[in-house]
This record gives sequence, C-alpha cells and structure tokens, in this order.
Amino acid sequence: MASDLLSIGRSGAQAARVALDVTAQNIANASSEGYVRRSARLKEVSSSGGIGTIGDVSLSGVRLDSVVRNADLFRQAEVRRTGADAARADAEVAGLENIQAAVEQSNVFNAMVGFESALQQLVGDPTSASLRANVIEDARTMVGTFNIAATALSSVGEGLRFEASDAAGQVNTLSGELARVNLRLARAADATSDQTALLDQRDSLLQQLSAFTDVTTKISVDSTVEVRLGGSAGPLMVQGGSAGTLGMTTAGDGTITFAVTGLAPAPAAAALTGGSLAGKAQALAKLAAVRTGLDGLANTVATTVNAAQGSGVGLAGAPGQPMFSSATTPVTAASITLALTDGAGIATATSVAGSRDPANLNALRTALATADPVGGMDALLFDISGTVQGRTVTRDALLTIANGAQVSLQAQAGVDLDQEAVNLIRFQQAFQASGKVMQTAKDIFDTLLAIR
Repeated sequence: MASDLLSIGRSGAQAARVALDVTAQNIANASSEGYVRRSARLKEVSSSGGIGTIGDVSLSGVRLDSVVRNADLFRQAEVRRTGADAARADAEVAGLENIQAAVEQSNVFNAMVGFESALQQLVGDPTSASLRANVIEDARTMVGTFNIAATALSSVGEGLRFEASDAAGQVNTLSGELARVNLRLARAADATSDQTALLDQRDSLLQQLSAFTDVTTKISVDSTVEVRLGGSAGPLMVQGGSAGTLGMTTAGDGTITFAVTGLAPAPAAAALTGGSLAGKAQALAKLAAVRTGLDGLANTVATTVNAAQGSGVGLAGAPGQPMFSSATTPVTAASITLALTDGAGIATATSVAGSRDPANLNALRTALATADPVGGMDALLFDISGTVQGRTVTRDALLTIANGAQVSLQAQAGVDLDQEAVNLIRFQQAFQASGKVMQTAKDIFDTLLAIR
C-alpha cells in the first residue's frame, strides 16, 4: 500500500508542478499580443486490479493529458469577420472625409455663386468697366477653384492608391509567413509547446490578415490553414506551404481591382468585401463619381457661357469670344482655363457696339439658370456629406460589433491575472498536499520496517 501511495503522491506532485508551470507561462505572457491562455488538462491514470488487490479499482494517480489552448474557432472567425467589416468601413469613411474636404475647401460652390452674382450686377449697367472687370475676376476665381478641387481630388486618389498598394504588400508578407507556419505545423508533434506556439502565431497572422481583407479559412487535421480571399468561392491565397501574390490594378478612372496569382494557372480576380483594402476601393469608386460630377459641372459652365458669348457682341461690337477654354474635350475641372481676360469682350448685347441693351447677357443668365450648375454643385456637396454621415453611422455600429466579438474572445482566450493568482494558490496547495502524501507513505513504510 505504501508503494502505491507513494506513486499516487508522486504523480500528483508532478501534475501540480506542470499546472504551476502553465500558470506561470500565462502570467508571463499576459501582455503578449496573440497569446492564448493555456490550461493543463489532467487525467486519471487507469489501472485494473491484479493478484491480491481489489479488482477493477483504479488507484494509480494522475497524469498530464494535454496542454489546452483556450481558443474557440467560431469566436476567432467572428473576430476576423467583424474586424474586417469594421476595417473596411473605417477606411472608407477616412477616404470619404478626405474627398469631402477636398471639394468643400476648394470653395467651388461659393465661386460659382459669385460668378452668377457678378453677371446679375452687370445687367444693371452693361457698359460699366468695373462691373465687367468683376465678372472676369469672379470667372478667374471660379476657374481656379475648379482647378484646386481637381488637384485636391487627385491627391486624395493618389494617397488612397498608395495606401492600398502598401496594404496589398502587407497581405503578401503575412500570407508568406502563414505558409511558413503551415510547413512547421505539419511537422510539429501534437500537444507540444512548439505546436501550441505555432497555433498562436497562425491565429495572430490570420487576424492581422483580416484587417486588410476578408478571409475564409479551412483548418486541416494537422492544424494547417487554407485561406481564400473575398469569400468561400474566392481565390486561394494560402494553401499548405504555398502562398499566392495579391496584385492591384488601377483603371483609367482611378478605381482599383485586385487579383491573386501564383496558386492558379491564371490570375484569379478577388472581389474583396471586407478589410481596409475593400474600404479604400469603395472610397476610390466614390472619388471617381465625384470627379465625374465635378467635371460635368465645369463642362456645363464652360459650354453654356461660351455658347452665349458666341451669340452676342462685346463692348466694341466685335463678335463675342469664348470666355473659357480647355486642353481637353469635354472640359474638365482640371483643364478649364480662363480665355477671356478683358472685360470689354463680355458679349452683353446682341449686335450693337456700346449698347446698354443686356439682351444677350440675360440670355446667358437664363441659359445658366436652366443648366443650373450651382444647383448641381449643391447636390454634389449634399451627396458627399450625406454619404459621409451615413457611412460614419455604419462604421460606428460595425466597430461596436467588432469590439463585442473581441471582448467575447478575450474573455475565453485572454489571461485573467486574478484567476491565474487563484490557480497559483490552488496548484501550490495541491503540490504541497501531494508532498504530504509521499511523506505519509514514507512514514508508513518506515513503521513497517521497524516492526520485528
């Protein structure tokens, strides 16, 4: 009995020591990013009765069954999914806010209103040199604001494309590292500390990857992971020890698309719906639409005014000349320039030199009122601000959901120092109690030897 008691006590001490080691590891890595809390899973040592013992009674102690990572695959997948949605919304809102600032701060709307106001004032005295000069200066200001807005939008687009290109490079880096982790996982023995550390690294890489793009994962029996981008039907990005390359293509309007090469005979298009890459792509799509709208307004102003100019005569009776010009057809916000620099060239009259008749000027104002570029600019600004406001509400909601998923995972996989302190005391007491069992076994054995 003494030897059995000694074995049981020894096994208990060993198990308690391992549990203390695991607890110490948790405490040491409480602040380590990507670390998943470990638990020591203990199991009774099974044995059957033998000669001179009670049959079918297991009194053989305890052993370490495995060291368990407290991570739930579903919760991890939810963190990746909700995090990708939040990252997409955040990147899109950031891009949209830059677009909004580029258009609003250029003051195109105010300049257009100022130009139409100067035309209205000129109606009162079509021969006034100062009023004609005001029209020219307001036209110059309007052209400048169009150019400024176009330049600012171009800068926003270049910034978004640069950030997207950099993010695609990081996706490729993370995917390559994930493929290397797969190779090591395939060779690692089950339930070893090496495998556990690799699993932490695998899950951390997947979470980092989901910040850039939505990923769909498939875990194999050897714990390696297969990764697809843009949904379960998307192209393979990581398979075993191989990783694809995510490439970015820029269209003529500045929008971007993505494709994966390396794991398929031909490049496979990746329709990203999550992550910062998708958000930047959506912001660039909105930027293209805003640029198209702004270019349309610049073209409307130029063609409307130039057409009216061609229908009348200037102050000296010469046929009206175009007020605006452009190096491109149609006119764009970036290419529009002021062609008429002398106020006397404004065709206010229909045919008579020096006439105070504003008939042609009124026709110009009527044509502008019909085309309503100011109303179009107001609608464009309202559309941008409304989009920003709506996307901001969506982003905040998605961030709340993502934070909730993160908290849920952290409650399971994170290290709670209070709980670990309790475990330290519990396993220390277990170790001491097992030592007492072994001491008791020794005392019994010594007593039996002392009997004569």
